[in-house]
Amino acid sequence: MNTKTVSRTYNKIITPLIILCLLLLTACGGGSEAPDSSSDASAGFDVPDFKDAVFHEDAAQGTDEAMVDLSSSSDGYFALLCDSDARLKLQVLKGDETYTYDIKQGDPQIFPFQSGDGDYSIKVMKNVDGNKYYELYTTSASVSLSNPRAPFLRPNTYADYSESSECVRKASELAKNASSESDFVNSVYDYICQNVSYDYDEAKNVSPGYVPDPDEVMSSGKGICFDYASLGASMLRSQGIPTKIIFGYVAPDNLYHAWNMFYTEATGWTTVEFSVEPGDWSRVDLTFSANGQDADFIGDGSNYQDVYQY
Repeated sequence: MNTKTVSRTYNKIITPLIILCLLLLTACGGGSEAPDSSSDASAGFDVPDFKDAVFHEDAAQGTDEAMVDLSSSSDGYFALLCDSDARLKLQVLKGDETYTYDIKQGDPQIFPFQSGDGDYSIKVMKNVDGNKYYELYTTSASVSLSNPRAPFLRPNTYADYSESSECVRKASELAKNASSESDFVNSVYDYICQNVSYDYDEAKNVSPGYVPDPDEVMSSGKGICFDYASLGASMLRSQGIPTKIIFGYVAPDNLYHAWNMFYTEATGWTTVEFSVEPGDWSRVDLTFSANGQDADFIGDGSNYQDVYQY
């Protein structure tokens, strides 16, 4: 994977999304099929306790402008609280991978250790002039995850929800009526396809550093690919389904795009032309599914190039 920064890739998102707008159909379900979960309908679905992500002030270290809490590293995340008079960015580095984030100040933010076990460097960068930054605070973390999928089971800055969120309430309602994990995934898939349409205006005007609000996506009933992926991840994670938000490129038009990967131990279901296997990560593209482009774009998944995961 080539090392890039998230802030730079957001600058690339506008043009591809305009192209995407011309390709997508506006009606939900035009040519798409919801996954078939009939094969494991008798298995039942035992929803685990809600897994939150919290900033522990008493465990945080840093400066007056940036405090980092590493106390939940084994759960797959760290928390950050910043209060500065200048723009701040965050860099998370492990090996040759670098993730860069814009920091929202004044409120705690949650960031995943998405690259698994190992040694991470965490840098808070302060803007001094134009695009020039210096290291305000740097720390390190040696991460040993309690579960290899732990980073994708909790809220973070790109899947921002709480136990009281409307999207979680809806997910809980769907889970109560589901006979299995796969049946629940099917219900979330179907719900989003039927209730969220592509927002062409937002696609034309999205700004670098844009971060979705899953509840707002539900309320407005529209969004871009990032919104679809954020809402899907929030709903599935809240009920114990490990779910990734993936950024990458989709052939043949090299669209910069966002989608989900989810994990289930149960018998897999099938969507369009590729199988979702038990005990493995499986791809679901809610943007294309909801807007009738499954068969053309998803195929067997080989036209997807995963770049970043959150």
